[in-house]
Amino acid sequence: MMDDNEVVAVTRAREGDSDAFRLLVERHSRKVFYVAFRITGSEADAEDVVQETFLRAFKNLDAFEERSHFGTWIHRIAVNCSLDWLRKQRAFEELGDNMDVDESVIPVHSQSQASPDRLVFGTEVRQRVKSGIEALSPLERSAFVLRHFEGMSIEEISGALGVRSSAAKHCIFRAVRKMRRALGVLAGARP
Repeated sequence: MMDDNEVVAVTRAREGDSDAFRLLVERHSRKVFYVAFRITGSEADAEDVVQETFLRAFKNLDAFEERSHFGTWIHRIAVNCSLDWLRKQRAFEELGDNMDVDESVIPVHSQSQASPDRLVFGTEVRQRVKSGIEALSPLERSAFVLRHFEGMSIEEISGALGVRSSAAKHCIFRAVRKMRRALGVLAGARP
């Protein structure tokens, strides 16, 4: 159940109060951005997804059922907008464009403490992770990001993606298997 301030904000936003909707945007935009960024891999694209997410939310505010949290509802819209973005990117790739994954999605240890061998190895790992993520289907990529970057449960992922729990588990399993293959050569090569 939502807290009282959020219930009031949703009610007022439904009545056309733009300040109330702005409060909801301010409260949830950071989390929406992080989800979009991790799925799209691009800061600029994530910003576009955030705008599209809140535009869809505003247009469909009457469809929101107050049984759940507004944050859960907006999170699902963000995932759907991100998946739509990925589908569009895949269509562009088929025309010859390349999808660009921002390497800041991939964690990096402090370079000032790393030896040259470790820096080279870290670069190789980042490239393999990037390639592995790019090779995932949009659904696999979303499930993987939600599970391993966002720390969501299987039930939360199935709700966010609109699939059954078994399908969410299967997507995560396939994504992990593909990522293991992408990183497999490096498993025994750590400096």
